[in-house]
Formats: sequence, C-alpha cells, structure tokens
Amino acid sequence: MSESKPESGRSRGFADRVDEIEPFRVVEVLARATALEAAGADIVHMAAGEPDFATAKPIIEAGRAALKRGATHYSQAAGIPPLREALSRHYQDHYGLDIPPSRIMVTPGASGALLLIAALLMNPGDGMLMSDPGYPCNRHFMRLVEGRGQLVPVDASSNYQLNAELVADNWADNTVGAMVASPANPTGTALSRPQLAALSAEVRARNGHLLVDEIYHGLVYEGDAPSVLEVDPDAFVVNSFSKYFGMTGWRLGWLVAPEAAVKEMEKLAQNLFISMSTMAQHAALAGFEPSTLAILEERRDIFRLRRDFLLPALQNLGFSVPCTPTGAFYIYADASRFTHDSQAFCLRLLEEHGVALTPGMDFGHHRSAEHVRFSYTTGMDRLELAVERLARVLG
Repeated sequence: MSESKPESGRSRGFADRVDEIEPFRVVEVLARATALEAAGADIVHMAAGEPDFATAKPIIEAGRAALKRGATHYSQAAGIPPLREALSRHYQDHYGLDIPPSRIMVTPGASGALLLIAALLMNPGDGMLMSDPGYPCNRHFMRLVEGRGQLVPVDASSNYQLNAELVADNWADNTVGAMVASPANPTGTALSRPQLAALSAEVRARNGHLLVDEIYHGLVYEGDAPSVLEVDPDAFVVNSFSKYFGMTGWRLGWLVAPEAAVKEMEKLAQNLFISMSTMAQHAALAGFEPSTLAILEERRDIFRLRRDFLLPALQNLGFSVPCTPTGAFYIYADASRFTHDSQAFCLRLLEEHGVALTPGMDFGHHRSAEHVRFSYTTGMDRLELAVERLARVLG
C-alpha cells in the first residue's frame, strides 16, 4: 500500500511568522538564573521587569472576598462594570479627564490590549512606527496579525523617544500609525505634554493612529507624566495593573479607545479571550482605595531611592547613561566600554558572578549589542551587592 501524501505541496511545518517572532531573552535569563539558584548559587536579580513587592494586602483580601462570594464565572468581554467605572473615575481624579466607562476595556494584561489594538488596526503588510530600543513584544504583536513593526533608531538626542520629526522622516506608504511608551521600557524616559501634542498632530496629518503605552504611569520620579488623552482624545492608550499596582501574576490590564472602536474591539475580545479573570477584576477594585494607594506610593518612593543609588553607581563604574530615567524601574546603560556583545556579557556576569541583567539585544537592533538593561526591582542591600560584584569584575 502506498503512503498517502498531503494534497498541498507544502510540508507540515509551522507558520512563517513564527520564525520572525524572536525569543524574549529576559525570560531565558530568568530561567537560567533560577537553575543556578537551585544549584546553590547566589544570584542578584536585576533582569525581570516585575516589582519585587508582593501584591498589596488590600488587593489580595478583595480577591479572597470575591472568591468567597462566588465571583468565579465569566465576566463581560469588556470587563465588569464596577472596574470600568473605577477606571473612569481614576482618569477624572488623576488627569482631570472625562473618559466614559464605555471607552474603557479591561483586558488580560496589557498584552491582551496590545493584541486587540493590533488586530483592529493592522492589515497584512501594514506598518507601525516604534522606537528602537523598545519593548520587543510590540513588534511581535504586529507580526502576529501579518503587520510589521517599523523600527526607528532613537538615541539620547531624542531622549530615546519617537518625536514628530522622526515620524515625519520615517513614515512610509504602508505606515498606519505610531506607537510610543511614556515612561518607556527599557530606557525609563518619558514624553512631555508638548511632545505628545506634536506627535499627535504629525500622525493625524497622515490620517494615522497614535498608540501610547502608559503602563508605567504612577512610577514617575520627576515632574508628571501626562496622558496622551489630554491632548488627543482619539489616541489608543494601553495600561496595566502589573507595574504600579503590583499585580503582575493576576494578568490584568486595560485600554482606552475611541468610542467608535469599542464595539469592534469587544467583538474581538469575545472571540480571543471570552473574558478576563473575574476574581482578579474584583481584586483590582481595591487598588483605588486610599489605603491601598498609600501603600503603592510608599513603594514608588522606594523605587526612586533605588534609582538614585544605582544610577550614579553605574556611571562611576564606567557605564554611560546619557538620559536620566524619570520613570519605570529600569536603567538602559551603554556598556560599550566593556563589551560589544551584550548577550555574552550578560551570560558571563550571570554564570561567573551571580548578577542577572537583560542584554540590549532584547529591545531591538540599534546598538543593542552595546547596551544592557538594569532593573532595580530588588532590595537596596542586593543592589549594593551587585555594584560590589560589578566593581570587582570591571575594575
């Protein structure tokens, strides 16, 4: 008997897009660090983009209470109404903005919001401008829906951010929008209100969409971090309960969209997610209580103290940080004095000296082999130990 063959000429391989979605190297660093710890090594963790604090107790208690009263069923695809209303009040209280709950969708992490926006806006072959360096998953979400992240090299001259001039210079025939982050991962730099307004005007002039990642709002140490919605009510905004609210493992985020887009996004959410964790949504309501916000503000102050210690310490060691990070909990450092292979450099520091960093190659291509990201999401005593170890290695 002859073997049956597929009717199509294509072999049973994987989709082409998989080859173009790069691994998230920081996850590989974390896995190796965990393995080394299991073997008895003492590792200083400065790689993960995750607060080291446990979720605030009032949020945990609210989650427990929700479970006790049976909040274990599906919620609406856009999120439970009380949480959307709480977020609406948050925009009023914090930014003076009137954002109706109907424009706010709760999502399974900020990643869920990014996926919905990519699916809504991108046709095959479309491009979205974004900074290089930048959060790597953004371009991969675009590729997942057959679009492209159009990476624009940025450096200290633009505060490591896209600006109106760069948008004008790099807009192509297939570009449909621009995405920025303020404060940004990995650089910690932010955009001012005039910069956001200029960006918005440039994108609008080309009939494009402006997407702004505001995930690190709340973790700002100088000045304020304006929301793009203050200058552009039609921008798409992504936010999360992971960073400021310290709920990484609960997987909860949200987005703000123009009213006309919400119905289509709800349709996508119904198909892609059905709903978010109902228990997590009820828990998140406690994040807006004054007692919880007091805890979160204390933690923000601790992050600021860590930054104020680590930044000059790294500069004294020979790392170059031309733009002071004003938010988030990262320092993106030029390590070209020590290496031109950030991945090998980080592996050596981890394997031989017990310091876990993220190679710049995780965040794009522009001089990425000469940069590393330090995350100050560990206690001050551990940061001091890391500096001591680096001083011994780097001389």
